[in-house]
Amino acid sequence: MNSRASSCLTRALASSLLFAVLVPGAMAQANVQGQWSTLSNTMPINPVHVALLNNGELLVVAGSGNCPPTYKGCPSGPPYGPSNGSGALLLNPATGQTISQLSLSWDMFCNGMVLLQDGTALIDGGTLHYIPFYGLSQAAIFDPSTNTFTNTANMAHGRWYPTVLTLSDGRIMTFSGLNEDGKTNATVEFYTVGSGWSTPFGSFWTPDLYPRLHLLPNGDVFYSGGQTQSKLFNPSTATWNTDVATTNYSGKRLYGTSVLLPLTPGNNYDPKVIIMGGGNPATDTTEIIDMGASTPAWQYGPNMSEARIEMNAVILPNGEVLALGGSADDEDTSTASLNADLYDPMSNTFTSAGANAYPRLYHSVALLLPNATVWLAGGNPSRGTYQQEMEIYQPAYLFNPDGTMATQPTITSAPSSISYGNTFSVTTPNAASISSVVLVRNGTVTHAFGMDQREVGLSFTAGSGTLTVTAPPNGEIAPPGYYMLFLVNNAGVPSVADFVQVTTSSNSSIGFVQVNSATPSSGSTVSVTYNQAQTAGDLNIVAVGWHDTTSKVVSVKDSLHNKYSLAMGPSTGTGLRQSIYYATNILAGSNTVTVTYSQSATAPDIRILEYKGVSTLDVTVHDTGSSGSNATVTSGSATTTSPNELVFAAGMTSGGFSASGSGFTNETITADGDIAEDQIVSVTGAKAATAVLGSSGTQNWLMQMATFK
Repeated sequence: MNSRASSCLTRALASSLLFAVLVPGAMAQANVQGQWSTLSNTMPINPVHVALLNNGELLVVAGSGNCPPTYKGCPSGPPYGPSNGSGALLLNPATGQTISQLSLSWDMFCNGMVLLQDGTALIDGGTLHYIPFYGLSQAAIFDPSTNTFTNTANMAHGRWYPTVLTLSDGRIMTFSGLNEDGKTNATVEFYTVGSGWSTPFGSFWTPDLYPRLHLLPNGDVFYSGGQTQSKLFNPSTATWNTDVATTNYSGKRLYGTSVLLPLTPGNNYDPKVIIMGGGNPATDTTEIIDMGASTPAWQYGPNMSEARIEMNAVILPNGEVLALGGSADDEDTSTASLNADLYDPMSNTFTSAGANAYPRLYHSVALLLPNATVWLAGGNPSRGTYQQEMEIYQPAYLFNPDGTMATQPTITSAPSSISYGNTFSVTTPNAASISSVVLVRNGTVTHAFGMDQREVGLSFTAGSGTLTVTAPPNGEIAPPGYYMLFLVNNAGVPSVADFVQVTTSSNSSIGFVQVNSATPSSGSTVSVTYNQAQTAGDLNIVAVGWHDTTSKVVSVKDSLHNKYSLAMGPSTGTGLRQSIYYATNILAGSNTVTVTYSQSATAPDIRILEYKGVSTLDVTVHDTGSSGSNATVTSGSATTTSPNELVFAAGMTSGGFSASGSGFTNETITADGDIAEDQIVSVTGAKAATAVLGSSGTQNWLMQMATFK
């Protein structure tokens, strides 16, 4: 939306609504409908976008907070912070108490936000200009260990109202948003930790702003609306299928919501998506699609109790979905939807979840908390004001029939991280009564959509005081990052969650995949093709050598459009030069690497290798020299920072190598005698690569080593 209609949010209305829900007998219904309460603390900034961090705090980002510099009392420009009621803050969601307010150096209003694998938050885009709205190309990382925002690489173009989504390999996909000219940015970009943004991939159609995107178990991304035509994106090929299914509701579901229903071993991780509400005036209808069907088609689901635009929907640990907020007419508090609904996927029905107290319209947000309650805040239908009160919903599963609090199962201990397909132990005194173990991804929500919202059921066996649980099988089912681990007992009561990091790799999964090389006598462009199709998420290493000191490498590219970074080099020996390049979280498919030099190089030698289980460059070192026949030469020593790493080494000589060094595996010795070798280590410390020269007498040599974790 490029403009927001003005409407009056009166205190009198809020008071009357609060009085209406505090009726006698409400407590007696707590075990049926749950219970709502209002926190005593209020929100000091407009909560436009929020994320649950793995320390239990909420990161709330307002930027300028829908308060343009042309309005009296609004920020005139950066910095945005406490002095003008803007910026960002950290919040204790249980009490509503502000922990600290944070200043921003640029306007993160109406950005995208997603949590990275390590628990930091990626902020994607924001507001360059109000009315008309233009988008920023900037991006930043928030680190909860230091409570600081650090700018990262810019995107190719601006994005205002973008959606961001975590892919199976940990890369972040961003799509849509208004660019720096106020036009819809119809490209996809991928963000990789350590190497920044990929080349943009264009689309031949124009998406909604804040499109509803879900990662499916086959690795594709499902676009569920609000347009009537649903679509699929293949991240490996960066291509769209725009003819997947058409909704039954003929209008656009503007600011309705979309939820990927829980994926469980019991349903064979069948991906079903429900869309609710939307439109202006809004609809109370819902639709469901089974993306695991041979021919997916939208089917009408049950109606909600009220029509909703600008609504929220939150997955609960028992698999039900809380639908709440919004209004029949956009930004009209007189038509506010205050009756919350609970959708049960098993029975395909809605039941009442009571009623919240305050209108929650544009810029309202809701998140599941680790104590299995739901936090609700915001509402900004009139520019310059917003709903300051925060509410907590305690679902019915937390209450006994007499209205007292139910006893929750407890987690005595659980691992801080788990890896795909492996088993892990959870100790609990309630092991015998546990009926399900689930992971719910830490939430990030804005504009009626929980980006990355996801629940995954886990298979387990119960022992005496212990559950043996099997982690999700892969990143398509549970993308890497932080989740809340809940235990749910036979009575349907969930535990307080532990935060668990789902990781992409462990030491046992680091490994060599394939290698190829090309060694022409000269050339300004050299291409070499991988022998087999590549696997998404792996690491490519390209060792580039040549036998002169005047040529330079201009570019390293491949046919899948992966982005290559320079790990080290060029290192220079006597008549020798060599560099090591790498691309992380690669796309899948057949692939040819092309190296371009500034001029025709002498004896260019290209070695391309693929590895799995690593993605981040750690340390590098090199050495050069001149040695006699059969001498062992070394790269020199560097100290790794992680116990589980790939140690990669590449060497060049004027006479040729005969073998890898002790402890290293020779992956290739090329036609002109250059080597690529590796070693997988499990202990942090000083590492040095060695290799053995051939028997051609004294020769010049150059050795490089780069480690990856």
